[in-house]
Amino acid sequence: MSAISNVSRRDFVKGMFSASAFVLCGQIAPVRLLAGTPDPSPDSAAGAPFHPSIWLGMEPDGSVIIVASRSEMGSGSRTAPAIILADELEADWKRVRIQQALGDAKYGGQDTDGSHSIRDLFDVMRQAGATARTMLEQAAAQQWNVPAAECKANLHTVTHTPTGRTQGYGELVAAAATLPVPSKESLKFKPRTAWRYIGKDTSLIDLRDITMGKAVYGMDAHVEGMIYASIEHPPVLGGKLKSFDDKEALKVPGVRMTATIDPFKPPHVFQPLGGVAVLADNTWAAFKGREKLKIEWDNGPNAVYNSGEYRKELEATALKPGKLTRNVGDVDAEFSKGGKIIEAAYYTPHLAHASMEPPVAVADYRDGKVVLWTCTQNPQECQNTVAHVLGIKPEDVTCHVTLLGGGFGRKSKPDYVAEAAVLSKKAGKPVKVVWRREDDIKFDYLHSVAAMYMKASVGTDGLPTAWLQRSVFPPIGSTFALDTYYGDSGEMGLGWSDLPFAIPNQRAENGPATAHVRIGWMRSVANVYHAFAIHSFVDELAHAAGKDPLEYLLALLGPDRIVDRKSLADDFPNCGGSYEEYPIDTARFRRVAQLAAEKAGWGKRQLGKGEGMGIAVHRSFLTYVATVVRVEVNSKGKLRIRQVDTALDAGTIVNRDTVRNQFEGAAVFGTSLARYGEITATGGVIDQTNFADYRVCRMNEAPEQVNIHIVESTAPPAGVGEPGLPPFAPALYNAVFAATGKRIRELPLSKANLTL
Repeated sequence: MSAISNVSRRDFVKGMFSASAFVLCGQIAPVRLLAGTPDPSPDSAAGAPFHPSIWLGMEPDGSVIIVASRSEMGSGSRTAPAIILADELEADWKRVRIQQALGDAKYGGQDTDGSHSIRDLFDVMRQAGATARTMLEQAAAQQWNVPAAECKANLHTVTHTPTGRTQGYGELVAAAATLPVPSKESLKFKPRTAWRYIGKDTSLIDLRDITMGKAVYGMDAHVEGMIYASIEHPPVLGGKLKSFDDKEALKVPGVRMTATIDPFKPPHVFQPLGGVAVLADNTWAAFKGREKLKIEWDNGPNAVYNSGEYRKELEATALKPGKLTRNVGDVDAEFSKGGKIIEAAYYTPHLAHASMEPPVAVADYRDGKVVLWTCTQNPQECQNTVAHVLGIKPEDVTCHVTLLGGGFGRKSKPDYVAEAAVLSKKAGKPVKVVWRREDDIKFDYLHSVAAMYMKASVGTDGLPTAWLQRSVFPPIGSTFALDTYYGDSGEMGLGWSDLPFAIPNQRAENGPATAHVRIGWMRSVANVYHAFAIHSFVDELAHAAGKDPLEYLLALLGPDRIVDRKSLADDFPNCGGSYEEYPIDTARFRRVAQLAAEKAGWGKRQLGKGEGMGIAVHRSFLTYVATVVRVEVNSKGKLRIRQVDTALDAGTIVNRDTVRNQFEGAAVFGTSLARYGEITATGGVIDQTNFADYRVCRMNEAPEQVNIHIVESTAPPAGVGEPGLPPFAPALYNAVFAATGKRIRELPLSKANLTL
């Protein structure tokens, strides 16, 4: 575990990863984002009189400044770590303010992806809070000339317990700042029973500003003298500019200039796609000027890509033996015995992130250095990518992080940020790049399309004696390396090579696929399609056996046990968690399944014609989730999602309010994907353009009631931002089968005829 360094305010501030820490460029004066808003440069925590670590500072009036190293997109990533620190500090939450960190290696990883912010920061923030609390208690003890053990912090005050004397934190700041920082080994942490904020309900620190329209998002960022840019990208991945005519574009009032952006050099990673930019005094002029461009493209080799034909390739590959990702027992020997064999094939299309706020970034390039303001999930990757594209050092790139109007993984890929930096250098002034919704959908890092084949041999009890699964999809690795056709252990470990069922013979395989579009991670990543196939197949097996799906699922889990680590692949990543701390525990699967079913009224609710319930249970990002969906389908095939009950075991919970929000949001997000999500391509060009043809669910299509049930747990904290999504689609589809008798094996549901 990383330690807090003993530093003074005037020395170099050392962070968690002090060996690689660096100070970002201070030569460029920070610019105000909006008139009347505070300067966004996060200097006040480091400049506070009492600054015992990189994570907090305290002012003489007792104000506590906590640094947020992760990005906020409605997930609570700024609030929850601060709650941990404030709790251990015994701070009054009303006297806490949050300060967003710049991109800086001293904070360790700042990528707000993968549902690991709390897992990464839980112990770190507790240590920071305990360190400051201990120093305040020691300062009080020195002033009263009493043993430190007799001084106890409590809600922003230190009390001498024998006499009842008290001093506020602000009164102790000056004295505490002179003390040495205690070692981690000497700290005494609050017991779980004394936690004041952890595990309770706390509103987001940004909530008031968000609801009052005061919050600053990427789209709000404004720098004096900046101009706006809109970019016409090559319509096909890897396409190049042959020629362009900008005469009419330059006639549009407000248009200043046009500029070309060079195409990427493979692999594309997060480099700009290339194209022609129109730079203008405002977005309207930039958009209108862009419409006037006359461009001829060389679309390149990916112009052959047609998603319909590609689907057939994936499905054919799924029927062939693939690369082994897990092997237990002898599947082939069991299949060769004959008996009842059940097979099924599943398919999910490409999906777009389509976050409410499209990509946007402001860049100011001056004298070989760049300052950025952007809605990013990964400010350090912004530094790296911009530095690579411009040929400068990462430490010469300063990245300010605004709030994000959604992200889902798209905004950890800073191609749009690099575009702003390139154009600022060319224009000689600050440039704000704004993507339209059409750009966002057509040039996304798409969630991967996937074809999956499932096969089981079942015994007389209906339970599998052998189980084979194959998954075929263009991998995320194709973004980072040429000639990458197979998923890596990370993707295969997302709901595929970690099956928890008590089946004596299991084999998981992965087939090759070529990527023709940019492939990137999206909320819950490969778990989306893997969970859909596995838990739909479980439901099929249950009905084939004539058994209740819940009881069948529990029987599949077998006895409560820890899945033997030796039965998993040697490179099984376990979402970055140690298997000792985060084993696959079937008792936790069973508990959430039973809880969700109980709360939903499984087996007790009287269901009428056209009504049905479905269940799925899945572990992702080290969190166990079960979802029960109840639907109603009328005679004309109109679907209504009446109720969703989700039970989750995410270990130690920091902010219950945020957890409920994330899982409620997952039900709505999951509804959009399951009912409508589909990206297709013709001639390498993405067919969809906006919400007219890439639909998200409307209010009247969203689940009518969503209930979230949190399991009380003392296990280490796990993820909450993504795990609610994977079980939703299979639970919904299983409910549709229960209601209609129609088994649907592909997304989206809108393509199916549900007429009774």
